Amino acid sequence: MAGPSGVDLPSEVVDGAPVRLVAVTHGVPSAANRAAVTRLVDQVVESASGREVTISFVDASTADVAAAVADAADASSVIVPLTLSAGYHVRTGLSFGLERIGAADRLAAELGPDDRIVGILADRLVEAGLDQGDQVLLAAAGSNDPRAVRECFETARRLGHHLGRAVTVGFIAAAIPRLPDAIEMIREVHPGTRIVVAAYLLAPGAFYDAVLAAGADAVAAPLIDAERPVPQGLVDVVLDRYESVVSDRLRFA
Repeated sequence: MAGPSGVDLPSEVVDGAPVRLVAVTHGVPSAANRAAVTRLVDQVVESASGREVTISFVDASTADVAAAVADAADASSVIVPLTLSAGYHVRTGLSFGLERIGAADRLAAELGPDDRIVGILADRLVEAGLDQGDQVLLAAAGSNDPRAVRECFETARRLGHHLGRAVTVGFIAAAIPRLPDAIEMIREVHPGTRIVVAAYLLAPGAFYDAVLAAGADAVAAPLIDAERPVPQGLVDVVLDRYESVVSDRLRFA
């Protein structure tokens, strides 16, 4: 069964049951954020060639994230975290928790870094009116996990390679440089130059509102935006993360 990205979707079952994709998002989403993520999952359903796909919104106040996800995912499910980098909630809340209940092999990798996402970021910048002389700043959510921070810098490196220009990184929370500081630094080094921000965020919400308020000259839309179709490249990334786990489980079954 061929998936949209050209990779065969495994048609086998694991332990006698079809493998369900459970997309998990963690936080306190706004109505706009929840609607955007639901649009992504709806598109995944359309592209998943008949596979069962569900979504679980795990509240950030939940003390035991793994237990909350376990309630939504049975033993044959693959859990795909809808997060761009693997910070605390994935590597600690989900990964350690699922290992505790014997389900660590069902957790897919985070969505980024990925060149398909970089392509979407570049498209969003063009839509925002990026000009040749503009300075580009990647705005990322931020994390206390240094690995997640490195993943954001890697995405900026890839975006810079794609655009043929340098890309600076600014974080909304938990990591440095903070977004307003990064904007101020660019203004000091390149006075009078326009700053255009690539929002390295899955969907609108509180973090995107913070990007809009940070003082850049232009801000690109997040990866999922109410005014645009869900990018197929993003859908393909979700399915590829799922397929990778299913293939591994079938290999060792």
